[in-house]
Amino acid sequence: MSFRPDATLPQTARPMADRHIKRLPFIDADGTLKGIASHADLLKVFLRTDEELATDIRLTVVDRLIPFFREAVKVTFTEGIAALTGQVGDSHLIGMAARLTHSVEGVVQVHCRLEAPTSQ
Repeated sequence: MSFRPDATLPQTARPMADRHIKRLPFIDADGTLKGIASHADLLKVFLRTDEELATDIRLTVVDRLIPFFREAVKVTFTEGIAALTGQVGDSHLIGMAARLTHSVEGVVQVHCRLEAPTSQ
């Protein structure tokens, strides 16, 4: 079993776990070996503490996407679930914040409770 270099973490971790594979080669379209991932390499993502993951979400999502409202947004992370609560200036940012949070490695589920002011 091998994977292409652009395979996602879930695409590689699940077969490794299901089949008890310790190392997985990554091969490009030409069949050239590009690297080998070990079971430990993949687990490192999930071995971060809840506090480390919350900090990662704050730095990579909130501080970049909502810099002017970052103090109004609370980020919590518990057992794979990220929660975003608070106020943002533009309702269009809410869905984007949820999607970006979900893309952070280690996040299994996102509860996005961000709100934007309603226009009158």
